[in-house]
Amino acid sequence: MSTLYEPTQRPFVLVVDDEPEILVALSDLLESAYTVLTASSGEEGLQRLRQNPSVAVIISDQRMPGMTGDVFLAHAREISAAGAILLTGYADISAVEAALNRGQISFFAYKPWDDETLLSMVGQASARYFLEKELECERLLLRGLLDNLPFGLAVKDQDGCFVRLNQQMASQLGHTVAQCVGRREEELVDGPRLESLKEAQSQLAQTGRDQQVLQLPAEDGPARWHDLTRVRLDSMRNTPVQSSMLADYSILIDRDVSELLSLEQRLRQAQKMQAIGTLAGGIAHDFNNLLTAIQGSLELVQDLEPPREESVARLYENAMEAARRGAVLTRKLLDFSRPRHLVCQRVDMHEVLENLQSFMKQGKVPEEIRGALDAARLEGMSRFSSVRFSIPEEPLPPVWTDAVQLELAVFSLCINALDAQPEGGETCVSVRKVARLLGRHVGREHAGAWVVVQVTDRGVGMTDDIRARIFDPFFTTKGTGQGVGLGLSMIYGFISHCGGEVRVDSAPGGGTSVELWFPAMDQEMAAAIPAVPANTVQTIARVLPENRGGSTILVVDDEPGVRAVTSGFLRRAGYEVVEASSGAEAVEKVQSIASIALVVMDVMMPGMNGGEAARRIHAVRQELPVLFVTGYADFGVLPEGVAVLHKPYTRDALLGDVRAMLAA
Repeated sequence: MSTLYEPTQRPFVLVVDDEPEILVALSDLLESAYTVLTASSGEEGLQRLRQNPSVAVIISDQRMPGMTGDVFLAHAREISAAGAILLTGYADISAVEAALNRGQISFFAYKPWDDETLLSMVGQASARYFLEKELECERLLLRGLLDNLPFGLAVKDQDGCFVRLNQQMASQLGHTVAQCVGRREEELVDGPRLESLKEAQSQLAQTGRDQQVLQLPAEDGPARWHDLTRVRLDSMRNTPVQSSMLADYSILIDRDVSELLSLEQRLRQAQKMQAIGTLAGGIAHDFNNLLTAIQGSLELVQDLEPPREESVARLYENAMEAARRGAVLTRKLLDFSRPRHLVCQRVDMHEVLENLQSFMKQGKVPEEIRGALDAARLEGMSRFSSVRFSIPEEPLPPVWTDAVQLELAVFSLCINALDAQPEGGETCVSVRKVARLLGRHVGREHAGAWVVVQVTDRGVGMTDDIRARIFDPFFTTKGTGQGVGLGLSMIYGFISHCGGEVRVDSAPGGGTSVELWFPAMDQEMAAAIPAVPANTVQTIARVLPENRGGSTILVVDDEPGVRAVTSGFLRRAGYEVVEASSGAEAVEKVQSIASIALVVMDVMMPGMNGGEAARRIHAVRQELPVLFVTGYADFGVLPEGVAVLHKPYTRDALLGDVRAMLAA
């Protein structure tokens, strides 16, 4: 087994004597096992030591002209840790004894020496030299480890006084290392840390180990979570340490686990949101089918015979309005679970925020934002002019996101910030670049720069319980009728699908800070991607040419109610309609009916989905157009550039797309 410090060559021995015959005799004796250096005076010996700092043993005569052996070895001790052997006659014994008492020499031998005895002395002195070197190396390694640990570490003696600790531990105790050494922990701490120490004493005495996780106040910020572990050294062995001063020594480890707990919390939040999103998407898909059947059936009923009585007409309008509101809620729920309308492109954060700042100062709202927000949330537009924007002059890297959704997210956060300050206060929107995000990011592969948009207020703030639920769909702290609780859920879904992260920091009475983290595009990616890419999934513009009645349209949907409504709309418009309840049946219909001019097909169907059915249809008739209808589509199953109509749809929306596709 190798040691930490091993000689790389034969040990060096320096022989100092003013008599040439002695130098020759000692060289002959030692050269078989050692590399021998010689000097004829103390001055020359010191020069040799400076040139060869790895000398392991020095053998020096005591009586030399100019500088005696004991004086030479005293100077040698200042520049070398080599073991020293002094050769002397009987007349010089008093000087030798004095040198031995002062620790300047390890051994002494009388002239003439015994070869075996002298060789034994040299061997022991050499072994001691290398042992001291190894211990010095061990001390340096342990000191380097102690000083560079990412947590606090301290060692206490049997009286509970600190004998060793690193700067991290001293800082967590609120003192310097020098102030802590030799003092008990009870003398240095108070409050929760002192209470935890008292609680740990009994457990430490019984089992030799105690661990606590507690929240401790910090000097320069909010309280931090600490994992305090105390271990008695004798408990680390199979049998107690007997008759040893180390028996009652103990170790204290103090780890700041605030970031770790934060990571665990964000991971749980991400997992919960993923589960909720999956559930929400499935519910919204089925609900969209129901709404399509309800809303379409109401429109068909109105076509049969418009209600003449005012009360019946009012009930009809109430039903239609409820269906429309249900469609809005479902769309928001779907946008949370899987944003459908993202038009991702290279986005200049400077430009987006400057445009938004201009709109808000003028008390205006862009049409695309106005259409996505409830009218009640846009009341009192003049208050938005008080929002302060802090946009740096230096350029920011572009991000890959949807500019409209970004504006909507920031605008919604500003509304929340203003609502949290009913008596007025400062609301600030800022943006910054973060070089790297290490140790805090969950589930993201991006390791480069980030662009962070932050919205802060000085409002009422939130408790920890409320903050943990703010992204849950339909959770809201507002009164009845003032919000449905989907705004922050949609922001969370949007940011997650852009590969980013949302962070919220809030305290009751201390305001709220919401940060939107976007991964920045690297230079290579930014140069390769055009500023405004074509949308992967497009909806054909609803151009309304003259109706080409008589065309045969295949309607494919596994829901009978939706299929009946769609077919009813088309038949009323003068089209011939063929129905199919599955993708496989649709392929058979296309193969057997040559007059089919258009396929209107649901995307999510059991067995064969719409994307697979369309591919098989186009294998038979490549020119046949397909209009996809969906309430919850995974666009990855669809070909690029297809037409998509989202459920629930109105008669006009359906006919507009059908006429446009037949005209094309």
